[in-house]
Amino acid sequence: MFSLRQLFVWWHNATPGTLLTTWLYGTPVGDDHFGNRYYQSGDGKRRWVIYAGTVEGSRVPPEWHGWLHHTFAKPPTEDPPRVPSWQKEHVPNLSGTPEAWHPEGSLWGDGKRAPATGDYEAWRPE
Repeated sequence: MFSLRQLFVWWHNATPGTLLTTWLYGTPVGDDHFGNRYYQSGDGKRRWVIYAGTVEGSRVPPEWHGWLHHTFAKPPTEDPPRVPSWQKEHVPNLSGTPEAWHPEGSLWGDGKRAPATGDYEAWRPE
């Protein structure tokens, strides 16, 4: 459950205080397809998430984000949202990961830039 790593590396799961609060006062509400677990206090005023993996806010799907911020009274497990047919599947922020998008010519991409075309004139102060 708790390891020494969690004491110093909080971004890989949750802080010891959050785990203790969850154990003492948290009521489980549900989980999402990323494996994140959602809790609320007994009176329902406080809501929080225990992340599965890296603690990153963009890893919370929109329907759970709305519940966490009290936009929706009921969690998605009780009142599933109506998802429009045109809506894409939620993808967390991939910046800084190997799956991040790297444009052509980027140092993280193939590293080969297109040759200059001569249509650029550098600014020079007068």
